[in-house]
Amino acid sequence: MRKVIITSKAHPQLEEQLKKNGFDVLYAPTITYDEVCRNLDKVEGIIVSTRINVDRRLIEQAKELKWIGRLGSGMELIDVEFAESHGIKCISSPEGNSNAVAEHALGMLLSLMNKISSSQQEVKEGKWLRDENRGTELSGKTVGIIGYGNTGSAFARLLQPFDVTVLVYDKYKFGFAKDYIKEASLDQLCRYADVISFHVPLTDETHYMANKIIFASLQKKPWLLNTSRGKVVNLDDLVMALKNNQLSGAGLDVLENENLTSYSDKEKEILAWLLNQNNVLITPHIAGYSHEAFLKMGEVLMEKLGF
Repeated sequence: MRKVIITSKAHPQLEEQLKKNGFDVLYAPTITYDEVCRNLDKVEGIIVSTRINVDRRLIEQAKELKWIGRLGSGMELIDVEFAESHGIKCISSPEGNSNAVAEHALGMLLSLMNKISSSQQEVKEGKWLRDENRGTELSGKTVGIIGYGNTGSAFARLLQPFDVTVLVYDKYKFGFAKDYIKEASLDQLCRYADVISFHVPLTDETHYMANKIIFASLQKKPWLLNTSRGKVVNLDDLVMALKNNQLSGAGLDVLENENLTSYSDKEKEILAWLLNQNNVLITPHIAGYSHEAFLKMGEVLMEKLGF
């Protein structure tokens, strides 16, 4: 019987749909890379998320592999070029969680601008500070979006009722400007944006894209959001930008190292400093992980695979 390995948590409907299509499914959300390699006999499909690296070694061992499915967006853990050179289809499902990411980004932004999370913590501590927690309205501001794929465009759509101007920089896309959405260069975005939100895949070009050079070019002390990949933002440089008053605040749903138990002393120091700032919000990579997205990512994947 044809086999599929699901290497991450997935909605039960995904496994049910695969079984209906005649697959023997190994649902193993905690499986290790080496365990995957030991279970590749007769495997036709592998479904991954953010843990297992589907590299050349694994692909070469999977003699009957026909497709690799990615729940969500981002293919950096899959050697797509090598897989496709062997006739293996590589599919992702960013449409399944793009709205969830957009809503999370908007929620983080509104919380930061209106000091919702930080002022609630003060109330817990017995402090009732009104003047110190005066908010800033999003309406009428300029929002910069870097990357105009599924999540970037979803975030732009959610911003429409706020009467904002959206400046979008995407190195590989053109001709999408309409109404309040304007195409911009990276320099223009850094000059005019009150908010900058990253929605890019992790590539050699985007690794540490948010760095001291970018921060030094900012003109309006924007709020920074990152719901894409942790390695897009250089945390050392982010800390310095916050200390130098180059940013109004930061909302991070992703970190370069998300295994907190493995932190070095330096990593612990940086994270502790960020968590102690009233103008910083950090959430545990949950932006695209809503209940609805959990189901839709699997549905999109099955539809694209024709099952």
